[in-house]
Amino acid sequence: MTKRALKRMVREGAFDACQFDDDAKVRRLPTARGWNPLPHNDEHERAQGYLKTIKPKSDGQAQLMSAIDAKSLVLALGPAGTGKTYLAIAKAVEALEAGRVARIVLSRPAVEAGESIGFLPGEMEDKLAPYLRPLYDALSDRLSMKRVRALIQEGAIEIAPVGFMRGRTLNNAFVVIDEAQNCTYVQLKMLLTRLGWSSTMVVTGDPAQSDLLPELSGLADVAAKLETLPNVSVVRLADRDIVRHPLVAEMLSVL
Repeated sequence: MTKRALKRMVREGAFDACQFDDDAKVRRLPTARGWNPLPHNDEHERAQGYLKTIKPKSDGQAQLMSAIDAKSLVLALGPAGTGKTYLAIAKAVEALEAGRVARIVLSRPAVEAGESIGFLPGEMEDKLAPYLRPLYDALSDRLSMKRVRALIQEGAIEIAPVGFMRGRTLNNAFVVIDEAQNCTYVQLKMLLTRLGWSSTMVVTGDPAQSDLLPELSGLADVAAKLETLPNVSVVRLADRDIVRHPLVAEMLSVL
């Protein structure tokens, strides 16, 4: 057997005269192959990878996901690393892909974490990019960055700072208000009243990590008042729901 024939046999399988039709130049590709492009089919064996359907990793996350499916307004409060922003954006992408909403609106206050980064050159999008980077990261983890850019160009995904939300009515949209602990009571009241028909709003934040003065942050007060309403769900995540490095939970318990 020649080297070329041997390579063809390895590539296409053993020679079979029945695989030729009337035209000898056309050869059917073998259909019965045991090769699989994935190393294994069990997704649970992978250390980390993209999963189309997200699954909760704690009871608190399961409660948050159920609340988003059931209520039009959800407040997710908890420490860093509990997946508040990621789960909210993942649910937003899921609703957009399923056609339940026409667009995703993501908003975040443009507040520095204790230090000023000074003047930023460029257009408005360039100036806001450092503040909105966490939202882009979560979006690109659920969608390819190319698709994210295309959806932003089409207007299906809108990322805007809190200051540009006044006067709007958000119908048929999935709205995520991230880092709400850096919003004042008046700002949160304005944001919550933007909710329109056939829309879902998720407000995320950690009242213990506000970059505002303690008396200025309005998230804790708003959550306490809205918790009494039957059509609003307030989910309080705890240290046991942290899915980052185990040291994060240990540090937060003593800091």
